Order: sequence, then structure tokens, then C-alpha cells
Amino acid sequence: MLLDEAIEALAIRPDGCYVDCTFGRGGHSRAILARLGPAGQLLAIDRDPQAIAAGRAWSDPRFAIEQARFSELDAVLDAHGVGRVDGVLLDLGVSSPQLDDPARGFSFREDGPLDMRMDPTRGFSAREWLMGATEDDIAKVVKDYGEERFAVQIAKAIVARRREAGGQALRTTGELAALVASVVGRRGRVEPGKDPATRTFQALRIHVNQELEELAIVLGKAVDRLSPGGRLVVISFHSLEDRMVKQFIAHEAGRDAPRDPVTGALNSQATAFDYVGQSPEWLLQVFHPTAGQLMFVATIQGPESRLETFQVDGLGNLTQLFSTGPVTAFYRSILDFTAPNSGGMFLAVLTIQGVSVFSLDATTAQPTLLQSTDITNSASITK
Repeated sequence: MLLDEAIEALAIRPDGCYVDCTFGRGGHSRAILARLGPAGQLLAIDRDPQAIAAGRAWSDPRFAIEQARFSELDAVLDAHGVGRVDGVLLDLGVSSPQLDDPARGFSFREDGPLDMRMDPTRGFSAREWLMGATEDDIAKVVKDYGEERFAVQIAKAIVARRREAGGQALRTTGELAALVASVVGRRGRVEPGKDPATRTFQALRIHVNQELEELAIVLGKAVDRLSPGGRLVVISFHSLEDRMVKQFIAHEAGRDAPRDPVTGALNSQATAFDYVGQSPEWLLQVFHPTAGQLMFVATIQGPESRLETFQVDGLGNLTQLFSTGPVTAFYRSILDFTAPNSGGMFLAVLTIQGVSVFSLDATTAQPTLLQSTDITNSASITK
């Protein structure tokens, strides 16, 4: 998927050196080789033994493949005598061959062993983890990695099944999928066109394969190995991966730097919309809300706009209280009030007394109160 776009983004030089970190069955690697000249070089890696077997069947002096995790990228490059590379490609998530083979345990559509490991020779399977994990740990994984609203209920059902069936519980993907469907279906909120088990299976796969941890490591290692002018190209579909990649690229490009590293001044090029949609942890670096306050964070994406609210504790940690969409007329009035197109920067803080909107000095980051209103009289926020 996105083959042409990914290859174009790599801006391949005929004599360049490139890395395909997710070989799969070689779709991207084949396209890269087609653009490389005789002096070009392509190194591919994958965790899946079946992918490695497919790659080793190739015969091309410009190509080499190694079985490795993302986090082992630098070790693989060193082993091949490669210092800098001109491009790195990552196509995140599970591959079609993995989904299509019931024996791999990734799919809830066909029954198979509950495994889900990209490398079945290493680590614990999904079943092994579920059989030993606590109810709280299961709920956390399903909620955090699957963004499943019924994570707690699903975790309770899994633990109950363990008690009932003992060592015979949760042997197959079909059993787990049916169990999850019985929990989600009872609440009558199955997403149209999506299997009730989709989010749970996604969460378990991400956890079992440590996908987010591996991604965090490889992004930094890839950039460290890029030659001047080199390209890092990442294809991502899951929201957690997508957010991680975008924030990493923004940081590396300097677009998310809240303050100049030398002068300490706020980025004078920033507008309000540079701050809207940033991670709450990032916003804390700039706005420094005090303990007990609530902070609004908006993501502006046309009709899909969302509003999140976080509470700040005395240590500067954030707890998400709610997320809603689309952005209400009330919050839109705050955005209008701050005149984001004028180049101003703002923070909206909610307290038990109401809402206060502050402008921020571009040099000192000192807040100036623009408007305050009682929460019950939000319509009074006007320009």
C-alpha cells in the first residue's frame, strides 16, 4: 500500500544506499532496486522468518537481507560495513501474508492458534501473556493500544474464562474473538463495518511484539544513520504510531521546538494553530499550567475536530479527563477569540470558576489574561 508514494518520497539516487526495515514479501524492496543503478545498495530487515526465507531466494548482488528487529538496525548496518545511508523505509503494522495465514494467529476471521508473534521463535505468544497477566494489565493494554472503550469489561471476561476453563482457555483466535464479541455486542455499540474484536486483537499484537517500543528506538537510530539530505519514510495507519512518527519528525525538523535552544525565546514563527493539536506533554513545556488546572487541547481536522481535556497535578503530570468531537461551538468561540491568524499564541485554562484565555508573550512566554468567563455563561466569550 502507498508503494508509489513511498518510493517517490525516498528520492532514490541510482548509486545510493537504502534500508527497507519491513521487507514483508518485498514489494517496496523490488521497487527500490528497480531505481538503483549497478553501484546502488539495498539492505532489508524483517522479524518474520517467512519474510526472510522469501528475501533470501532473491539473487541480486545489490541486495542483502537480515532477520532483525527495528531496534537492531545499527547492529545490522555495522555487520554489513554500512555507516551512513541515503534513505530508510518503514511500513508499520502487520503484513497481508501474516493476516492471511491462520496459523500465525493474527486474524480473528479464521480460527488458528492465539500466537500473534511476528517472530514465532522469540518472546511470548498472545495466549501465554493473556493466561498470566492480571486483569488490570489486560485492561490497560487493550485500552492503551487498542483504544477500546470496553477494555475493562473485556479484561474481566478474559479472566473469567481463565477461571472456568483453566489450562484449556483461550487456545484459539476464534475463541478470543467470540468472547470479545459477546462483551461488546451486549452493549449494542459495535462499530459499523468493523469486527468487535478488531481493537482487542490490534492491542494484543502491538503489545506482544513491542511495536511502539521498537518504533521509538528505530526512529532515532534511522535519523542517526542518515547521510546529509537522506530521507526517512514511514507508512503508518494506527493512530498511536501515526502520532509518534509525526511528533518525532516535527521534533527533528525543529518545528515543535517551544523555545530557541540558545536564547530561550519562544519560537517567534509560531501561531496558535502550531500549538493546537500538539501533545499535552509538549504544551506543558511552554505554558506551565499550575496544579489543579485543566488544559484544553484541540486537534483541528475539519469536521473531525476533537477536544481533549487534561488535569495537571503538582508534579506537572497530565491525566486525560475526556475527549470529545466535533469541537463544540463553545470551544470554537475560544479559538475565534484568540485570533489565531494574527500570529498570537494562547492557552485556554478551565478552573472551577470558569474559563480563562491567556495570550503569551512571544519572547518571555508570560501570560496576559484576555478574557475570563463563568463556565455557565460561555456565550459571553466574544471578540
